[in-house]
Amino acid sequence: MLQKIVNGIAIASGVVSITVVGVAGYVFIRKDAIIDNVKSKVMESVLPSGLSGGLGGAIDLPTPEAQSPMAPPVGEGFGIPSF
Repeated sequence: MLQKIVNGIAIASGVVSITVVGVAGYVFIRKDAIIDNVKSKVMESVLPSGLSGGLGGAIDLPTPEAQSPMAPPVGEGFGIPSF
């Protein structure tokens, strides 16, 4: 009777091990497709349906040339103060 219980546990352990290895292999092989699928679903849920094609030129950011003449130069740091 104890032998049957031990054999049942061994078979169940083997099935669980094979299942874990199979799922890990499937995810490893198809990881790029899974990531792309998740990205597309996130983008669909975040953006409204009209903007799903991309923003294009919808965001108007100032260029460094359009900066105020009184503003410190871009990329120059704080500079050395004159006393």
